[in-house]
Amino acid sequence: MHPKALIDACTDLVRQVLKFDHSADAVVSQFFKQNRKSLGLGPRERAALSGAVYSVLRQKLLFDHLSPSGSGPKERRMAILGFAHHQDQLAHSPQSGKGTAARDFLRSALSEPEKKWIEQCDAVDRSALLERHRHNLPEWLVASLKAQLGERFWDYVAALSLPQGLDLRVNTLAHKRTEVQALLQKERIASEPTPFSPWGLRLLDKPNVTDSDAFKKGAVEVQDEGSQLLALLVDAKRGEMVVDFCAGGGGKTLALGAAMRNTGRLYAMDTSAHRLDGLKPRLARSGLSNVHPVAIAHERDERIKRLSGKIDRVLVDAPCSGLGTLRRSPDLKWRQSPDGVNGMAEQQNAILDSAARLLKPGGRLVYATCSTMVEENEAVAQAFSQRHTQWVPLLVKDVLTELKVDNAAQVCGEDGLYLRMWPHLHGTDGFFCAMWTAP
Repeated sequence: MHPKALIDACTDLVRQVLKFDHSADAVVSQFFKQNRKSLGLGPRERAALSGAVYSVLRQKLLFDHLSPSGSGPKERRMAILGFAHHQDQLAHSPQSGKGTAARDFLRSALSEPEKKWIEQCDAVDRSALLERHRHNLPEWLVASLKAQLGERFWDYVAALSLPQGLDLRVNTLAHKRTEVQALLQKERIASEPTPFSPWGLRLLDKPNVTDSDAFKKGAVEVQDEGSQLLALLVDAKRGEMVVDFCAGGGGKTLALGAAMRNTGRLYAMDTSAHRLDGLKPRLARSGLSNVHPVAIAHERDERIKRLSGKIDRVLVDAPCSGLGTLRRSPDLKWRQSPDGVNGMAEQQNAILDSAARLLKPGGRLVYATCSTMVEENEAVAQAFSQRHTQWVPLLVKDVLTELKVDNAAQVCGEDGLYLRMWPHLHGTDGFFCAMWTAP
């Protein structure tokens, strides 16, 4: 594809994404579907376009600051900056030998004034910029993160700009981690054991795992290490009745089913039948037969009432703002708001109360989010304990230690009560988890 045509396409895509009408993933996917033939978008072009757009989302405040000095439509200037940032990252990655070739490609698409402008942008001393142009986060989110992280805030900011790693969960129903690691190595997919999850492998590059024999045979599933620990904390046993209350696509459902050794009864519940449909091919690969998908209308559905007091363990991976996933979904920081977070907290409280009714005495309730916001995490957990004074909170650190997770304290808060994972500390998305035993 000609460089000028690629920048024009990038400009159009940036314009659509910055409307924030839909998630960036959905907009980019739809753009590729609509323009695959007319623009001749192959794998390299799609990678370049998506990389540039996500650079714009990650560096939006900085690019907003730099773009007024240029000429032409703002979306084109933002696209040029995004393309330059993404190509620079590729040029400096350990796997790349491209050197300055990427920038040469970009320059060939620019007019002379644009070339001079991008050189002026490159010359800006980033360390002298205002904080907002260095962290590229909305102020309401900055306030929350600084209150939680203190001096580590800038480590967190730096981590958001790093490439998102890829973790796999080994299907322990039929495979050992060492066996799968060797199988992947034969396919030239290098990996290392995840530092905390006993089920995980962290890839050292970004191959197309879904084309591998290991994936097609159901030996692995793509799953962040933090998500693996959430399923591990449920500690589902053979022969038990277990509910994954907000199952979605079923990643944690599959982990729970393997932990149960394909025995007992595992309900995968969700209000979206469409999301549950995505579980079917994954179930077929996994070899599990103890999973029962259940589409519910809401958290007070009659099918939930029929199971009241009968369940051994319930996982509530609640709908949330998703602000723990900013490395993968940087558009969320511009699409979310304090009101949206507070609205989520209300919904989370209602869902947690409903899920609690399922448990028999002595059963375990696990509440989790992929959010970094206190309002969705500690505040919801504390409110539940205040409403249900007879429920006994469990220390996540102690449970992980009992499950023989090395260095369990490193993934918990100072008091060990909650799981707290961060991209700058653990190389994962941001995760939270709280646990109780039913009276």
